[in-house]
Amino acid sequence: MARLTEDAKGVYVIAVTPFTDDGALDLASIDSMVDFYEGAGVTGLTVLGQLGEAPKLTAEESRTVVERVLKRLDGRLPVVVGVSAPGLAPMRELSEAVMAAGAAGVMVAPPWTVKTDDQAFAFYQSVGETLGDTPFVLQDYPLTTNVTIAPKVIERIVNEVPNCVMLKHEDWPGLAKISALRAASDKGGMRRISILCGNGGLFLPEEMSRGADGAMTGFCYPEMMVGVVEAYAAGHPDRAHAIFDAYLPLARYEQQQGIGLACRKYVLAKRGVIKSATLRKPGASLSALDIADVERLLARQAIRLREIGA
Repeated sequence: MARLTEDAKGVYVIAVTPFTDDGALDLASIDSMVDFYEGAGVTGLTVLGQLGEAPKLTAEESRTVVERVLKRLDGRLPVVVGVSAPGLAPMRELSEAVMAAGAAGVMVAPPWTVKTDDQAFAFYQSVGETLGDTPFVLQDYPLTTNVTIAPKVIERIVNEVPNCVMLKHEDWPGLAKISALRAASDKGGMRRISILCGNGGLFLPEEMSRGADGAMTGFCYPEMMVGVVEAYAAGHPDRAHAIFDAYLPLARYEQQQGIGLACRKYVLAKRGVIKSATLRKPGASLSALDIADVERLLARQAIRLREIGA
């Protein structure tokens, strides 16, 4: 598989990690999930992300998940693997293992201990050195890491750490950050890298209009992200917004803290993508009222999609 580069674009969906009802890894559902994402038209997969419940996996389980995904895809789509860790040694170990297995690159979020601009740069400089020639994604997600990385710091990282090839932009919504980084690369102030966006796609149309190359996030209907990105690439922003609007109520519901992932897994299980909606403990589950909300949103979404011919 070719390695991740600064030219990456499209939709790299954040994959869930399927478990059985008793919390064991469900390898068969990994296969069906991969088939589903590929059939939905995604460009690549990102595994072991925050909403892939990566912190709940053992080191052996993490490698098992990656190897199963790679085996199922058989090189047809690139795979990015989250390798964030409190220390550089486990990060290096997992990165070397997944790259040897065929991953295209890895993703690294900063630890909560990063407080200043200099610390942010120093951390990613160390990451670049630790990973050697492995291309990596800088995950900028202050809502969960409590680390804010200013555009000028990202510029410095990009210019001085050559294996940083992508920004996963998850500021809230941070649209000005995308504009600033694109202006910097347009003026020659920094190397142009890929920018893929997260936050469940809640700001995807606006992010695309600011110069993002696509999405790297999860949603129980990846068709939304694929449709928005493809419409923008084809020069049809109004169509992109129409597609986005049809899915927005459910995407909004899925972004709730606590039950958001439970909602995503419930819908994926309902769609037959995975067998069980179980989150590994500790994890939330939907109440009867939550399920009623989701079912209502799904019914209304189906009506809206028919209206726009999607």
